[in-house]
Amino acid sequence: MEGERDFLANMSNCAAILFWNLSQVNWAGFYLSKGNDLVLGPFQGKPACTRIGPGRGVCGAAALRKETVVVPDVHEFPGHIACDVGSRSEIVIPLMHAGRVLGVLDVDSPILSRFDDVDATRLEEVASRLLQGSDI
Repeated sequence: MEGERDFLANMSNCAAILFWNLSQVNWAGFYLSKGNDLVLGPFQGKPACTRIGPGRGVCGAAALRKETVVVPDVHEFPGHIACDVGSRSEIVIPLMHAGRVLGVLDVDSPILSRFDDVDATRLEEVASRLLQGSDI
């Protein structure tokens, strides 16, 4: 992101970096808050759901709770949205600025229990750096 402050450009490169550098990941990207919904933003992986209603799925839950949600088995998560049936675990980090949710960082894996507290801490740091390094 050095020398670039554009939020969209930085999200795009962040999604690519995560997708290509995290092991056992099949999707990495962003959903952005638009009204009450989350709308698909920059991502890497298979085509995804384009719009997620308030509180729906793991992304909606993280946005509603304003906290990171780690799901070891997405099939056990009530209301999970199966954009890619190959995904088995998921982590979602809300992008917070001035007390409001700008969107979420979403990372999926075909491996059960792929994500843990260490991943949560590190991805929260990625989200924080993205927000600090971008004009929002």
